[in-house]
Amino acid sequence: MDKVLYPSTPILIVDDEEEFLSSICFLLKTEGITNLVQCKDSREVLSYLSQQKFSIILLDLGMPYISGWDLLPILIRDFPEIPVVIVTAEDGIENTVGCIKAGACDYIVKPIDENRFLMIIRNIIKLNEVQDENKLLRKHLVSDKIEHPEVFSEIVTKNDTMKSIFRYIEAIAGTSLPILITGETGTGKELIAKVIHKLSGIKGKFVAVNIAGEDNSLVSDTLFGHSRGGFSGAVSERKGLIEQASNGTLFFDEIGDLNIETQVKLLRLLQEGKYYTIGLDTEKSTDTRFIFATNQNIATLLQSGRFRKDLYYRLQSHHIHVPPLCERVDDIPLLVDHFLLKAAKYFDKKKPHIPDELFTLLCNYHFPGNIRELEGMIFNAVGRYDKGILSMKAFYEKIELNKSEIKFNDNKGRIVVETHCNASLQQCVFNEQLPTLKQIEESLINEALKRTNENQTIAAKMLGISRKALNNRLIRDKESRKL
Repeated sequence: MDKVLYPSTPILIVDDEEEFLSSICFLLKTEGITNLVQCKDSREVLSYLSQQKFSIILLDLGMPYISGWDLLPILIRDFPEIPVVIVTAEDGIENTVGCIKAGACDYIVKPIDENRFLMIIRNIIKLNEVQDENKLLRKHLVSDKIEHPEVFSEIVTKNDTMKSIFRYIEAIAGTSLPILITGETGTGKELIAKVIHKLSGIKGKFVAVNIAGEDNSLVSDTLFGHSRGGFSGAVSERKGLIEQASNGTLFFDEIGDLNIETQVKLLRLLQEGKYYTIGLDTEKSTDTRFIFATNQNIATLLQSGRFRKDLYYRLQSHHIHVPPLCERVDDIPLLVDHFLLKAAKYFDKKKPHIPDELFTLLCNYHFPGNIRELEGMIFNAVGRYDKGILSMKAFYEKIELNKSEIKFNDNKGRIVVETHCNASLQQCVFNEQLPTLKQIEESLINEALKRTNENQTIAAKMLGISRKALNNRLIRDKESRKL
């Protein structure tokens, strides 16, 4: 398998000392910085630059043929977008000031301080990545066009919010920074992660792990692996998922369930790309790309102290929030048709016809289980289907609608009953003068009929009463208006 080089655009190292070139390349590669081009002859520098792009130039000053002093102003003039770092044995404040004034990004004296050198290189790489991503974001977000629609084919949607998410994904897919995906259970977070992996061009595997409900000692073992004898019962070596996802993507679901100790290990992994296998004192480096997901409210976890702020900010480099199905009502007909075909194929049945009122019912349901719940409903109904039109009974049995699950707004301003689509918040707001029970009843009935296109059966179920009771109320109200 070909190794993915990092950074995506190479670093050009210009130095006539072969021993130094070897040592500096070895140092950078041990830190995961592998995309390097060596140039021993300063006369060839401009030829290299004319043939390909570079992210950084490391330039020695004291070289034969063309010195770094002579090259620096040419590089700054003709390639101003490439940061130039001077790495030389020529010490002195005058040299440093002169190079910085000429346009050099930084000045490092040989023998180099490895920690300072690596910090400078990492910071420049990160800055380059941010600038490149900002350019891509501007390009994608001002455009309505999705450049790779085939990659998103498994995500059934015509929703504008989802399409804007697709454009954002196209812009950030190539980043090496971590990505956080949030959204309710069943919204398709792992599907989004797989799309990012495909678009990234990374050649390694997509590896997924869900640690919800897992013991945190098992989580560390699962992620980092262990050596033989690393702990009691470790009779053989085990490669962790990080190593298995080398040169690929690790999708880490339910990160909100991690304990603080494991969060510390994960933070170090993200910051330095290093970790320890359980039972070993030797550090390991990784080129794995990380995507995280959670259905929890991380702001709440932060307030309670259950999630580290520094880890959260590290994960916030790129954030994708997948909307719940109740905010994608326009997708329900598409999804129903998609799952009907899928279920019919699974059960080896003819695709059934559906009753007109099915969409009315589903579009007024809050779907706490989101797309996964809708798929389960369709499979349950098709599994019980024999012939004719698909029965509504299977859906009524799965959906227990009541007024707390529905959002009503009285246009007359007398009462507002608001509920989030996941029924997590219910609130009634009244004017100073309370409405009568008759007014509230009339408002709710009118709204239910409006939402269901006058379908009394579904409206009655939304209101938690029988159809006969609803019909009696409508007759009574009609007669009262005649008086």
